[in-house]
Amino acid sequence: MTRVGFIGLGSQGGPMARRIVDAGFPLTIWARRAASAEPFADTAATVAATPAELGAASDIVGICVIADVDVTDVLLRPDGVLAGMDAGGLLMLHSTIHPDTVRLIADAAADRGVAVVDAPVSGGGAAAAEQRLLVMAGGADEDVARARPVLETFANPLLHLGPLGSGQMAKLLNNFVFTAQVGLALDTFAFADRLGIDRAAAAQVLASGSGGSRAAGILAAMGFDLTGLRGAVALLSKDVRIALEVAEAVGADAPAALSDLASGTLSTLSGEPAAG
Repeated sequence: MTRVGFIGLGSQGGPMARRIVDAGFPLTIWARRAASAEPFADTAATVAATPAELGAASDIVGICVIADVDVTDVLLRPDGVLAGMDAGGLLMLHSTIHPDTVRLIADAAADRGVAVVDAPVSGGGAAAAEQRLLVMAGGADEDVARARPVLETFANPLLHLGPLGSGQMAKLLNNFVFTAQVGLALDTFAFADRLGIDRAAAAQVLASGSGGSRAAGILAAMGFDLTGLRGAVALLSKDVRIALEVAEAVGADAPAALSDLASGTLSTLSGEPAAG
């Protein structure tokens, strides 16, 4: 079978890698912290000593680390994945990164005869574990087709959106809308407080009404405790900034809401919403 490597065993990448090995693919993993690989001790996964060793053991490698600098590090450093990967290999980039970074990696990979698919994801670890993670793929038809059997271990739906970079563009659109909806939902529940409307009741209305959104539902499900969401602010801000940079680079007029978010993404999260 196709040998698969995976780097990025966090809350989202871990369940993705678990689905791959549980589907029977020979899996090699690598992590900066040994503890990240411990959940795979009961599987057939092999732990590599370096990213290069992982690359040498893999036909297809998935990368699900946090930011552009992390992706380029594990792939392009002297003992990076590409240093060990044979010609004919394929990289799947699951991180949300700048399309320019995807192209930089693709150029470096092409020098070694390695293809690249950008395949960012949305839905979280629970969705990956249940094979219902949204995967937005960009790349040549033949490369996406080759990646498909691995991606479909955790993806549903898997959408091929166009040439390389298309997946990242779609993910940026998704995260822009989600971030804007989170901000609007926070304002809405605070407004409900000021109107004397119980925010839990307001959440029930939105859940069944035309004004509902996934963001409002998530806030309600968390009991309006923003602790977990605060941890995502840096990532959401990063994605909004990248979306604005991409718009400027191609000369597209960015939505006003995108510019507003870029200047102060989710500032409401600096403090708890007013009590209901």
